[in-house]
Amino acid sequence: MKQMKLMLGAVLVASLACSCKQQTVATAPPPGLKDVVEGKFTMGVAVTPREVTDTNAVKLIKQHFNSIVAENVMKSMIIHPAEDRYNFASADTIVNFAHENGMEMIGHCLIWHSQLAKWFCVDKDGKPVTPEVLKQRMKDHITTILTHYKGKIKGYDVVNEAILEDGSYRKSPFYEILGEEFIPLAFQYAHEADPDAELYYNDYGMNVPGRRDGVVKLIRQLKERGLRIDAVGMQGHMGMDHPDIEEFERSIEAFAAEGVKVMITEWDMSALPTVSRSANVSDTVAFKQRLNPYPEALPDSVSEKWNARMKTFFELFEKHSDVIQRVTAWGLTDRGSWKNNFPVPGRKDYPLLIDRDGQPKPFVLELIDEAQKNQNNTH
Repeated sequence: MKQMKLMLGAVLVASLACSCKQQTVATAPPPGLKDVVEGKFTMGVAVTPREVTDTNAVKLIKQHFNSIVAENVMKSMIIHPAEDRYNFASADTIVNFAHENGMEMIGHCLIWHSQLAKWFCVDKDGKPVTPEVLKQRMKDHITTILTHYKGKIKGYDVVNEAILEDGSYRKSPFYEILGEEFIPLAFQYAHEADPDAELYYNDYGMNVPGRRDGVVKLIRQLKERGLRIDAVGMQGHMGMDHPDIEEFERSIEAFAAEGVKVMITEWDMSALPTVSRSANVSDTVAFKQRLNPYPEALPDSVSEKWNARMKTFFELFEKHSDVIQRVTAWGLTDRGSWKNNFPVPGRKDYPLLIDRDGQPKPFVLELIDEAQKNQNNTH
């Protein structure tokens, strides 16, 4: 009888050990993109306040990303809607989520001509303010935001989209009032407000030689004045026919040669026909059908090409991981991408790393699988 009790006890202990082991395996978080690039660069995603409070979205964010940025709620029209009023609530939700989950938080963006608060550059009569007034408004805006988030935000896109394809300056309200000086002033104010925060210049179409040269010139000018610039953000808004990957790589190398880090920001790739920025977007049925060819789902043949191109670019980022500090997808899933309904209502796109059902795209699964196999082979 005693022997029987001992045997039952041994079986029970073994069963509990097995159960605990199974439970540990079952609750282990699945690998994600952030694990694929661990030690290379951080993997980021642009999010909304709703997504960081939604159970399913949070699960995806935690699995695949370790860096986040607010997609819209830190832009001036939302965070600073009136000269004497700031609206930090929505941005706080995202910043606090990042802080609580040990994620890198990026601020986007401080000075940008688009989604600009209506009051920012004009007086009560709607006329452009004087240079002195605009300088003070810029300083107040930047200082208030950086002070509010001091110690919680790693770095900021200080100036966004200020240089054109030919390397000249965009004729924004900031440029029209202050000239080229508005950029160094913005970097100066940001550094004074939070000396520990990293400071970035961010722009799209960075593969274009003229803009590339213009940004290189800007980096040099800031450094010559003793101003801090830590990295250049290369927006990754791509299509099936642009950018040319070799030109994109040349820009990575050109910026790195100036002694700054590179970040791939706002990464997405439209699977639909490219629309020229200067195109006359008609409202005809034929034009809409041409621009929205896959209203139900992406054909397998197109999906395969899209995934192959995305993987090729991801491998380029890994190749240059010595200078690339972060890669950030511009949205969590296809469902929430800004590419939907652009440039015509009803347009359905498939530009992000995770599909509408919350499933990683094939190239993401391939990268994770390859990383796991490599890890197994080293053990």
